[in-house]
Amino acid sequence: MEVQETRVQTDRVLTIPNILSMARLAGVPLFLWLILRPEFGGPQSDGWALLVLALSGVSDYLDGKLARRWNQISSLGRLLDPAADRLYILSTLVGLTWREILPLWLTVVLLAREAVLLVMVGILRRHGYPPPQVNFLGKAATFNLMYAFPLLLLSDGSGWIASLAAIFGWAFAGWGTTLYWWAGVLYVVQVRRLVRADTTTD
Repeated sequence: MEVQETRVQTDRVLTIPNILSMARLAGVPLFLWLILRPEFGGPQSDGWALLVLALSGVSDYLDGKLARRWNQISSLGRLLDPAADRLYILSTLVGLTWREILPLWLTVVLLAREAVLLVMVGILRRHGYPPPQVNFLGKAATFNLMYAFPLLLLSDGSGWIASLAAIFGWAFAGWGTTLYWWAGVLYVVQVRRLVRADTTTD
């Protein structure tokens, strides 16, 4: 998990937080395979897909907490954590849209935000700045979406549990999408200020 505190960074690769982030990244293709199995004639594996998502959420919490507690904040960790978040969101969007659980318009809205952020990262890189750190708002947006997606997957069924999951899933999806774009706008403002300051200095 990204942190905003100023602490000494380590260049070590094999730290416990980094290993957790690597494991979370390894779970992305597994999750996508599990969620898409029914589309290719395989058995439904939504329960296992939900378990992988739940474990990714736990590891997302632990890697940041352990990095701060054990002073193992690293440059690699700052890259791995947001990469894992985005890949899980992307794979979930692909899987749920393919299965027609998510509407295409929502997927386009979320992917458009990622496209905007990629452009901002490119602008920063051109001016010699690293990618922006994930702020609290961005993390809150990700947590909302990571709650929304399993609930929406659970809603793809019948009975009162599926109905309840749909209500809460769409609530989290609405909040998550709003916060996701709000965080994106803040990134754009941050990039604009940095570039303007850089131009003024030159």
